[in-house]
Amino acid sequence: MNVNETAVRNAYQVAERKDLAGWVKCFTEDGTFTDESIGVTYRGKQLSRPVEIYAAAFPDMHRELYRVFVDGDTVIVELALQGAQNGPLEFAHGNHTAYGQTNGRAVLRRVWLKNGKIQSFDCYPSGTVILSQLGVLRITK
Repeated sequence: MNVNETAVRNAYQVAERKDLAGWVKCFTEDGTFTDESIGVTYRGKQLSRPVEIYAAAFPDMHRELYRVFVDGDTVIVELALQGAQNGPLEFAHGNHTAYGQTNGRAVLRRVWLKNGKIQSFDCYPSGTVILSQLGVLRITK
């Protein structure tokens, strides 16, 4: 495992512990976290918001890393976000409170590093997958 993969795996462990200050410290001073599903980019102290949002909704959230690909300073992670929703899930249009279970399949993350810290963290969650797992969207066959 190279230094960049180690840094990314460490960041996931920090998020798993809900260590908000530690999460922010995983980023460079000008680092960003972008949730591509809603088009929101977090910077500075706001970098903790994605961890806060999911920790509030899914206190038992587990991030299972399936595959990690490394190419220089770029790391791609395929993972699942798994947990039971026990609190409101914050969305841009409001909070979702129809509690359910998610296994967050097929979530991809692209992470660029600079000197062992996260420069840019792009998250590609499938909102429709998460919402259908939580029972908000009904899929009919």
